[in-house]
Amino acid sequence: MEEKRNEVERASKKIAIAASMLLFSSHRLPGVRGWELRRRLGKDYLKIIDALNNKLNSIGLRVKIMFDQPSGEHPAQDDFDKARFFITLSEPLTVADIVAAGWSIEDVAILAAVLSYIFTKGGKATEKELMELLEVKFPRWKVEAAIERFIRKGYLTRIEDNMIKVGWRTLAEVDEKELLKAITDITPSQPKEDNKENI
Repeated sequence: MEEKRNEVERASKKIAIAASMLLFSSHRLPGVRGWELRRRLGKDYLKIIDALNNKLNSIGLRVKIMFDQPSGEHPAQDDFDKARFFITLSEPLTVADIVAAGWSIEDVAILAAVLSYIFTKGGKATEKELMELLEVKFPRWKVEAAIERFIRKGYLTRIEDNMIKVGWRTLAEVDEKELLKAITDITPSQPKEDNKENI
């Protein structure tokens, strides 16, 4: 009985360590690599992460795993060791939640438009293309400021030749398929031609 209690205490301590590593990361990017978790928690660190996930679920959070380049449909241990683990929301925020968190509707619209365009262009687009896309609806200065802000926050990344691609935060927080589906759903359908038989 004493041995079982000690085992439960050890497991609880490891779950607390895993939570603190993921929540209070000292890296520029959030979370930690799998090898860091393995070094601190032991070779069964994925079981500890599963247990932490069960606890986080009750408060609307989860551990997300971002793989660099998984070796196949079923990631190998080496893939997990190289992957980044971090805590995120288990369900997407509503627009009301996003606005309450300090985002303006315009910023949400600009980011959604930019990401949708980049996703449909194979993962990157020129800054010029993005400006031309958005200048139809927003002043140039607002678009430039928004793009710079999204780069600082990690939603976008500027690469060579003024190309923009999605950043780590987009990969972590945005579901590409859901975003494109939402954009498609709000695109107005073409009006049907009037029936002119009775004219």
